[in-house]
Amino acid sequence: MLTKIMMWVSIVVVLLELLGLPVTSERILVQIVVCAAGLLVFCHAVRASQYLIATGFLPIIVAFSPISPIAVSGRAFLLLNWIGLAAFLVASITLKTERTLSMPSITNRVPRHESL
Repeated sequence: MLTKIMMWVSIVVVLLELLGLPVTSERILVQIVVCAAGLLVFCHAVRASQYLIATGFLPIIVAFSPISPIAVSGRAFLLLNWIGLAAFLVASITLKTERTLSMPSITNRVPRHESL
């Protein structure tokens, strides 16, 4: 659930940045949100055995990393935003989240064949 929320938050942040609406005066907020959401999507895709999506998010994580930022011009940053937006839209469609039970179910128990 957290992955879906972060994906949609980053879609909104990147879309606002692309439309020129003032998300923030610094690019660091966009970088932090997109990088954190990219890490969550990467982990979720690996757990779901969807390695193609996980591999596709590695360049996005590196490109938007606030720890070691890549110096890009305004036009290149705009292109990165479009690529990030497309990647998150594809991931939100293709990644399926399965509901996990908070407690083990007693109805799906495998009958034991052990004697007392």
